[in-house]
Parts: sequence; structure tokens; C-alpha cells
Amino acid sequence: MPSDSAALVVEELVVHYGKRVAVDGVSLTLARGEVVALLGPNGAGKSTSLLALAGAVTPTRGTIAIGGIDLASRALEAKQKIGFADQPPGLYEFFTVEEHVGFVGEARGSSDGVKPLLDSLGLAGIAHRPCRELSFGMRQRVGLAAALIGGVDVVLLDETLNGLDPHAARAARAAVSAAAERGAAVLMSTHLLGVAERLCQRVLIMDQGKLVADRAGAELEALLANGPGALEDLYVSLVADRGPT
Repeated sequence: MPSDSAALVVEELVVHYGKRVAVDGVSLTLARGEVVALLGPNGAGKSTSLLALAGAVTPTRGTIAIGGIDLASRALEAKQKIGFADQPPGLYEFFTVEEHVGFVGEARGSSDGVKPLLDSLGLAGIAHRPCRELSFGMRQRVGLAAALIGGVDVVLLDETLNGLDPHAARAARAAVSAAAERGAAVLMSTHLLGVAERLCQRVLIMDQGKLVADRAGAELEALLANGPGALEDLYVSLVADRGPT
């Protein structure tokens, strides 16, 4: 797909933490409406990559464009098009749930649809509760709502679907799918291979700062046709078990 129709274009992204290379030459293009899983072990560079794509970490080298807008030179304009749910979710603790999501939407230029979004994620009943009082699973859902509000072009999720009960997980998957259907590109880091198989049309695997696999379309369909353990088998074949990092 041509770059001018892409939601996200990343070229040779490198991020250093001191002498350590956290992200090592990642290039990636995401189409509008695409839901992509980012898999990899702890310490692979997934969270750092998402932070860089969200404009929260300055790359050592490389370029990032959101809907054709360069993140480095037009940061505010680009960031208005990005929804990011970090880990743990960064919430305004003394705002209510509705205030928090509405405030994020207003920062992006539109807070329309807050109440329907909260309802779709099962948050209507706690809309007036301060964020500081929320459980882990509720915080995850509020973080997702804040990432989706405002009609963003790119949604970045860092383990956001982890820790949800079955009802909440189903609602979260539906909300992510709805965002993709309206044209947003979704890049979600996860350890939940079942979620990747059910929700994503593309799977990336990252290890030691590099992308080591990119499966999509017919290639991904053929892989998954081998059974529920096929994605895990691919992961294990590409990523060595190095123990704690």
C-alpha cells in the first residue's frame, strides 16, 4: 500500500537507553483499518517501540509519520492523531472516568461519543467514580477508552487487553474492531496469543530490538490453519528462551 494511504510509516527506528540498544532498526508500515499484534519476550523492545511511536520517547535515529505527518517536526499535529494506552495506564487520578476520557478527547479536538464508548466497554456504571478508586481491570478499560476517543488514526495498546474478565475482554475486542472498521490502524503489544489469533490480521514478532517475523494475509491464514498451537510454535522457533531479562 502506498505510504500516502498508510496510517503509520516507521523507517529505521533506533532507540538507545544509554549504551543499550532497545530498538534496533525497525521499519514498519500499517494500513488504515489494520489490527496488528506485536509479540515478543519481556525486554524485546515492544514497549519502547510503542512509546517512540506515541512521541513519548525521542528516537536516536529514524523517522515516524502518522497519516503522512512527521512526528519529529510536527509533533502536536501528529500526536492528536494517536491514541496510546500505556502500561500501567496513565490516568488523571482525581478525574472521574467520564472526565478523564472526555478531557483526552478534547485535547484531540473532539470529545463526542464519550458516553456511548464508556457504555460499550461496560464503564457506564462507574463513569462518575474517580480514577484513583479503580481496580486493575477497570483501569485497563479506561485506558483503552482514552486511547480510542477522538477519532484517532493510530491506536497503540501496550498489554491493554491483559487482566480483563471474559465479559470485559469481549467488549474490549469489539471496541478495537470498531475502531479499525472506521479506519484506524491498531498496533497492540500482547502476550495473549489467543487474542492475536482471534483479533489481528497481522502478527509481528520482536526480539532483541528487531522485528524477526511479519505474517499477514494468506501467509498468516496458512499458519493458523495448522491449529491453535501454530502461532506459539512459530514464536518458540524464532525467540530463544533466555530466562529473566
